[in-house]
Amino acid sequence: MSEIATIKDSNKTVVENKKGELLQYLTFTLIDETYGINVMQIKEVLRYSEIAPVPGAPSYVYGIVNLRGNVVTVVDTRVRFSLPECTITDNTRIIIIEHEGEQVGLLVDAVQEVFYLYQGEIEQSPSVGNDEALMFIQGVYQKDEELVILLELNRMFERNDALGIAAM
Repeated sequence: MSEIATIKDSNKTVVENKKGELLQYLTFTLIDETYGINVMQIKEVLRYSEIAPVPGAPSYVYGIVNLRGNVVTVVDTRVRFSLPECTITDNTRIIIIEHEGEQVGLLVDAVQEVFYLYQGEIEQSPSVGNDEALMFIQGVYQKDEELVILLELNRMFERNDALGIAAM
């Protein structure tokens, strides 16, 4: 087998080498940290627009927006990660993801770039911090001089009450 193999699976092409599958991540910032989300989980990225608050929602639910006729819950990602609340700037973005058929918005400080890495290049995250923060982390990746924290979004919404969607 050559060092790089291309595998056709249904309607997508998967590129693999000895380090595993080639993945594509979108990076964003919260305060001074860089985080990454697998682009396969992202529907779109929006500029910040008016978000309606939802009384009685969990503290990390920033509110809701109307996205082409669909009501989308927007999570303040900073609060979800136990960081100080978000300050809205011109760089603030809402990353729309889909989780179990529901669209959810993640409010982030800024979106940076899309980059590629191989599955085998993802390093285990160090066991520091509390269990709440660690459960969202898939691993870390050293990109140039910057450490990117790769998120496992499904873990953010594993618990039934994670978004309070049922309550709303």
